[in-house]
Amino acid sequence: MEEAAAGLSRFKANYAVERKIEPFYKGGKVQLDQTGQHLFCVCGTKVNILDVASGAMLQSLEQEDQEDITAFDLSPDDEVLVTASRALLLAHWSWREGSVIRLWKAIHTAPVATMAFDPTSTLLATGGCDGAVRIWDIVRHYGTHHFRGSPGVVHLVAFHPDPARLLLFSSATDAAIRIWSLQDQSCLAVLTAHYSAVTSLTFSVDGHTMLSSGRDKICIVWDLRSHQALRTIPVFESVEAAVLLPEELTPKVGVKSTGLYFLTAGNQGTLRMWEAASGQCVHTQQQLPGPGRELTHCTLVRAAGLLLTVTADHNLLLYEAHSLKLRKQFAGYSEEVLDVRFLGPEDSHIVVASNSPCLKVFELQTSACQILHGHTDIVLALDVFRKGWLFASCAKDQSIRIWRMNKTGEVTCVARGSGHTHSVGTICCSRLKETFLVTGSQDCTVKLWPVPKALLSKSTAPDNDPVLLQAQATQRCHDKDINSVAVAPNDKLLATGSQDRTAKLWALPQCQLLGIFSGHRRGLWCVQFSPMDQVLATASADGTVKLWALQDFSCLKTFEGHDASVLKVAFVSRGTQLLSSGSDGLVKLWTIKNNECIRTLDAHHDKVWGLHCSRLDDRALTGASDSCVILWKDVTEVEQAEEQAKREEQVVKQQELDNLLQEKRYLRALGLAISLDRPHTVLTVIQAIRKDPEALEKLEATVLRLRRDQKEALLRFCVTWNTNSRHCHEAQAVLGVLLRHEAPEELLAYEGVQSSLEALLPYTERHFQRLSRTLQAATFLDFLWHNMKLPTIPAAPSAL
Repeated sequence: MEEAAAGLSRFKANYAVERKIEPFYKGGKVQLDQTGQHLFCVCGTKVNILDVASGAMLQSLEQEDQEDITAFDLSPDDEVLVTASRALLLAHWSWREGSVIRLWKAIHTAPVATMAFDPTSTLLATGGCDGAVRIWDIVRHYGTHHFRGSPGVVHLVAFHPDPARLLLFSSATDAAIRIWSLQDQSCLAVLTAHYSAVTSLTFSVDGHTMLSSGRDKICIVWDLRSHQALRTIPVFESVEAAVLLPEELTPKVGVKSTGLYFLTAGNQGTLRMWEAASGQCVHTQQQLPGPGRELTHCTLVRAAGLLLTVTADHNLLLYEAHSLKLRKQFAGYSEEVLDVRFLGPEDSHIVVASNSPCLKVFELQTSACQILHGHTDIVLALDVFRKGWLFASCAKDQSIRIWRMNKTGEVTCVARGSGHTHSVGTICCSRLKETFLVTGSQDCTVKLWPVPKALLSKSTAPDNDPVLLQAQATQRCHDKDINSVAVAPNDKLLATGSQDRTAKLWALPQCQLLGIFSGHRRGLWCVQFSPMDQVLATASADGTVKLWALQDFSCLKTFEGHDASVLKVAFVSRGTQLLSSGSDGLVKLWTIKNNECIRTLDAHHDKVWGLHCSRLDDRALTGASDSCVILWKDVTEVEQAEEQAKREEQVVKQQELDNLLQEKRYLRALGLAISLDRPHTVLTVIQAIRKDPEALEKLEATVLRLRRDQKEALLRFCVTWNTNSRHCHEAQAVLGVLLRHEAPEELLAYEGVQSSLEALLPYTERHFQRLSRTLQAATFLDFLWHNMKLPTIPAAPSAL
């Protein structure tokens, strides 16, 4: 019996969300504060504020209208944050506290597309989709200027860095740059040299030179004293941002003389440094492979010496400005998460494959992110070797890669292989030793890849080129796409699951067919070996999970509960339970012995493609199409301990309550019953008081000595008792005490008294009518009794 109880206690009963990695940036503006410690970025209806050092989200600011944020800006003194929403409202935030100081109408007739503060942090310029530019005094709370004349959307506004000049620059869809004088309230000049949208304006330290960049693949240096173009520099890429570098931050790479240098960021996906005087490119960053590398934003924080760039994949990269050395990476938006795995011997990291050629590695303790480049198309699946340092990935580019994480958490690609003729959709590593990989592809074949021994030696330099992998065996296994492969714990068996509704068992390493598991009505998404028994689990698009015997290929059990396709399945609790995830966004925990689903975890909003359990079996990791990665913690023992402590506390209190009632200490008993929030126990105490010969006095004395919050709770309980004719007398007795001794003003001040009285009235009237009818019937009975009395029989006459 004890062994059985111990076995039951090992079963998991519940998981709780320990950590959630959510998207915090979905495109739009990003900005750093002057210290470089806080990062501001737009995510739909919110502006998120991140701590740069830890990557943790500090605040998430959302306007009352809950509309998308179209523009925002942080003042140069880092004190004022203003956001603009699609509802044409501007909000002035105290961003450290996360509260709105002021909300006002933008007066623009279309959404605000851009905004910028002046150097004094007192004036705010807004450019609208209606072609208007407005200036606001943030301190005195009024609009100061309204400039018209820009055709189409004003997508760029910037103040001159010298506050004494009171100049504002704007650009609209006509690709011209307009200079507005705040003093004269007029347009001083229109600079026309660009042929496509102007994407950025940046100024030199002395304020005499301006650099403009555009999507027409040129950058122009302007003299602001004469309003003339000094030089037009062809940069041969559509530029999204250009940054003029101050002398103290000019990177030493490629710099041969003093002068004006600037950086460009555009659709080539690299930062390039140019000398303004000669128009020559003096330094180009190394280009990384794969799509989605185009740079969409670039901003310089001079005080902190940092440079922030954003890629089209919504990855944020933070560089040291003087060396262009990468300092920090942030993954803003993962789109659709396709697979997740724990990394490291102690599961200290996780690796995420999303709808992108890049892999993202997160350190769980610090939220540090590393973005891995190598694949040239979407990565579809991942798997980790036994020790946790090596892991493998496969992608739509028909290739596989092996990556190694070192003890500092840095990941490098150490091997790559290709040979499939279609997308490689599934991959599995050997279980006993780091000896081989198995891949399954849309070309209906499975390949066995031996891992070179050179990869396992720790002396392999990380800078070396990746080793080329060669397939040892290739086997055509199914007639349709292979969605899943799994290697048995002894490395001698291979299971494959396919879209052709079957799973097959193969002997390794020759890939000989041993048997077929058929019974699912639709394609299989996942196959998994039990870690303890000779059993295979399969998850299918027919909404079921099946368990199969490896000896005779028969179906042992079927688990039904998902309303849609089951995408992943994993064994937990030493093979006695299952975790399954489906396209309905649910994760279910099953006990194999009784086919029972004991818990449904509902935290995702879309298909849960990724599911992985930790080595210690105490945590689980899920990733879904809602771009969320959730770390689950097994809270079974914690909940059982809490439940046990609660039961013990209840027993102690119940015993104390019984003792108090026995000793007729009604006040303590009533207070204890109310604190336990148990109306029935309170009712028992009231009934015990009413059985006393001096019931009325004792009830009054007890009720009136209660605290106000206890009287409020007692009134709520009375509402419940009053609905039942058996308990209405106790309710009415308590109510009578309160009404006789509490002033009406005090009663009306009780919390929820109005709803309580509304609930008491109809039932009280009903009880009164019932008592009236009973009284009438009793009076009539009494009348009948008196009238039915027989006259006294006279005494018999005495005998003569």
